[in-house]
Amino acid sequence: MSAIEHNKRPLLIYLHGFLSSPQSYKCQLMRERVAAEHPRIVFCAPQVSPYPAIAQQSLVALVERFLNSGECGPIGLVGSSMGGFWSSYLAERYGLPAVLVNPAVHPSRFMPTYVGQVLKPYSGEPQEYRLTQADVDTMCQLDSELRQPLRGRYWLLAQRGDETLDYREAEAFYRGQRQTIEDGGDHGFQGFARYCAPIVEFLFNL
Repeated sequence: MSAIEHNKRPLLIYLHGFLSSPQSYKCQLMRERVAAEHPRIVFCAPQVSPYPAIAQQSLVALVERFLNSGECGPIGLVGSSMGGFWSSYLAERYGLPAVLVNPAVHPSRFMPTYVGQVLKPYSGEPQEYRLTQADVDTMCQLDSELRQPLRGRYWLLAQRGDETLDYREAEAFYRGQRQTIEDGGDHGFQGFARYCAPIVEFLFNL
């Protein structure tokens, strides 16, 4: 029996990138495709805080709220960029499947460059953020918790033309997992629509 035939509704959690939002193109596209093709799947795309401690607490609370609701079907994760790190964090903590799209593998390495800067969401929202060294320290701790061998089940989607992150880092970290690495493209992952249906199949064993 497939996950979609299970008597409890599956949950797909989509996690956006750093300073992005659930209004991002890939998130909205995934939401629309799931609603149209798999209406029994609950689609959840929370606003993820750029502050690591807040993000970690809220995402763990989200998953555990669903697990403890008594209505829990299978859970699948999709994460883009920084959302890829958070998806991996949750996948390791709860043994979940996750699809990672041009993921940030070790965000603690680049986060120090943002310390003290005024950061504004790419979505144009008026909210501003300012990271501190304490945020970097928290991210270093969370980063260190992701170790091999991995517990989760992963599919890495990466493009060599990513101008923000080096795909080779993800390729090495997720070795032994399913990987699709394309020539060209960019950090936004060109042609993402091709993968919406296969992502659902991978997460929920359709």
